[in-house]
Amino acid sequence: MKSSPQIVRDYSKGQVRSADGTTIGYRQRGRGPALILVHGGMQASQHFTRLAATLSAHFTVYVPDRRGRGLSGPHGDHFSVLREVDDLRALVAATGASRIFGLSSGALITLRAALAIPALDRVALYEPPLSVGGSVPMDWVPRLHREIAAGKIASALVTALKGLGTEPVFDRVPRSVLVPLMAAGSRLRRDAPEDEVPIEALVPTQRFDMQIIREMADTVQDYAALDAQVLLLDGAKSPAYFRVALDALSAVLPHARRVSFPGLGHSGPDDDGDPQRVGAAMGDFFGAQ
Repeated sequence: MKSSPQIVRDYSKGQVRSADGTTIGYRQRGRGPALILVHGGMQASQHFTRLAATLSAHFTVYVPDRRGRGLSGPHGDHFSVLREVDDLRALVAATGASRIFGLSSGALITLRAALAIPALDRVALYEPPLSVGGSVPMDWVPRLHREIAAGKIASALVTALKGLGTEPVFDRVPRSVLVPLMAAGSRLRRDAPEDEVPIEALVPTQRFDMQIIREMADTVQDYAALDAQVLLLDGAKSPAYFRVALDALSAVLPHARRVSFPGLGHSGPDDDGDPQRVGAAMGDFFGAQ
């Protein structure tokens, strides 16, 4: 499968309307069978620019901004994972997609959507934080809520990064150093390119992603009924709780295979990781010609 190392920003935009009337906007590029990419927490469609470019030679790639971000409408009242499943249902209906990929909390939504939407018959998941017996750390979440409510966005970002443990460097650096660094970096990035969501707007969305993790905790047995082909992906440098989730899913999914990437962490598929490497494995699974 051929891929390009450049970040190519040529794409068109579209939108669908979810069951509750919320607009879900997306970026579209490439040609071939439809493939949906679902980003993770504190992200938007912009974070899959390189992955979409890698896959666009073989697929028509649709990258939605999940609700509450960018091109899409708000989370809305009575938010739950089922709202985001409805969002994907609308996108599948509009695009005819049978292939889908999700990262992190986006992988949780993708997993639940695959159970609810029979058309999705090839499903790739990178490190879904599916909690098994309390395996995903959650004790830091109340602090996140307090900091967001107080408008302390840089502090909330540090709390989330340390709490999730996905970036080991943050575990070694004290908060007193990290918070001012994050605040300064946010100020430098305020002039974001068109269609890109600034980090200060993405951090508050993490509350909803943690809600999804809580909702889906200890549901692994539900997926014994999933008939789709499933590719379970992880980075060898990621926290152990992601492997706990993938081990549990491997044990119950009827049609699953595993691929682990040495040297990669939780950001493997996004623009800060190695999306060409992850995309090559995905392309093989999704049937790139």
